[in-house]
Amino acid sequence: MNYIFIDSKDGIEKVGIVEENKLVEFYIDHDDKDQLVGNIYRGRVVNVLQGMEAAFVDIGHDKNAYLDLKNALTRKTPSKEGMSIRDVVKVGQEIIVQVLKEPTEMKGAKITANITLPGRFIVLTPYSEKISISRKIIDEDEISRLKNIGEKIRQESMGMIFRTSSKYIGKDLLEEEYINLIDIFKKIERERNFLPCPKLIYKEMDLSEKVIRDSYSDKIDKIIVNNKDKYNRLLQLEDVFFPGLKEKMLFQEDFSIDYEESIMKGIKMALDRKVDLKCGGSVVIDETEALTVIDVNTGKFTGNINLKDTVVKTNLEAAEEIARQIRLRNLTGIIIIDFIDMKDDRDVNLVMERLEEHLNKDKNKANIIGITKLGLVELTRRKTRNSLSSNFLEMCPTCKGKGKIYKIVDK
Repeated sequence: MNYIFIDSKDGIEKVGIVEENKLVEFYIDHDDKDQLVGNIYRGRVVNVLQGMEAAFVDIGHDKNAYLDLKNALTRKTPSKEGMSIRDVVKVGQEIIVQVLKEPTEMKGAKITANITLPGRFIVLTPYSEKISISRKIIDEDEISRLKNIGEKIRQESMGMIFRTSSKYIGKDLLEEEYINLIDIFKKIERERNFLPCPKLIYKEMDLSEKVIRDSYSDKIDKIIVNNKDKYNRLLQLEDVFFPGLKEKMLFQEDFSIDYEESIMKGIKMALDRKVDLKCGGSVVIDETEALTVIDVNTGKFTGNINLKDTVVKTNLEAAEEIARQIRLRNLTGIIIIDFIDMKDDRDVNLVMERLEEHLNKDKNKANIIGITKLGLVELTRRKTRNSLSSNFLEMCPTCKGKGKIYKIVDK
């Protein structure tokens, strides 16, 4: 059973995705805490740091947002060769920017001047002429069809990215969405010279709408909602983003994740350092400031044939579980995986294929860099929201994040 649940009450919205009765994604939003990713602001440059090739921009929040040189350059920039941040933005300048990453306790939001507008099937890229296709669409005929449609519907040199959900969708529906996104962008552009500043000029969909927009497909059997206002609001968006949504929407006022054993078990597992595997092995996940380290252990599993068989079976099961935990915990940045050593290249390839197969289920697909000389698997995953643990855990005041405390030694 695959479904999306929306548990919205008491000012807290909890949204998740369950696949084959296992929790694979889980997000929390609080009414009193703004989610910024995707929002577009008219901001004011307050500081330009030549040494960092970056600027800090006031977008109306506690911490100034961070704009690096790469994200400050757009198609409108006259010349990009040899430019520095001071050639692109000036202190006091008012610019239109979009939030790429949520702020943290230590850092402000990361922003870009290259605005993009996501729809159900298309992402509008107004500062690029390029027509791109989701990497998850591998059918060459379908890729060619979508590129041809893109060439025919493109207006004013505004490019687009065809999302995975655009596969086999007709030209008329794709063109309608593309035109709607252009209209939204033109409204944003008209705000460029109007006071006040800083100002929010475009707000991204709320959490539940965004999850449905990005994850709703024929593979989803139902969508459970326990809030009547939320249920009605989602139904109003059926014609815009979610064809056939009404048939799968279920209003269940008494639904609560607190009474759903599989969901609560999934959340608890995602907050534990150690994840037990069915085979008896385990996966240990440590999040640090610089990267996330994942270690695979055989544990109690001894296999039925020999050591090689034990190692391969453990690694295969671990690869599947690691992909799920990366998605569920929303692990981002650099991720290092230490599988149990395998001598046979065929076994290594088998495990890597299993890992890639399950990582492909994630809409925020991880990029596998390769295997280091030490035999560690290295991958990266783009950060937008903070990790799941940031919603549930806080630093221990005693150990300050070390996970250990000083022991008393008798003199």
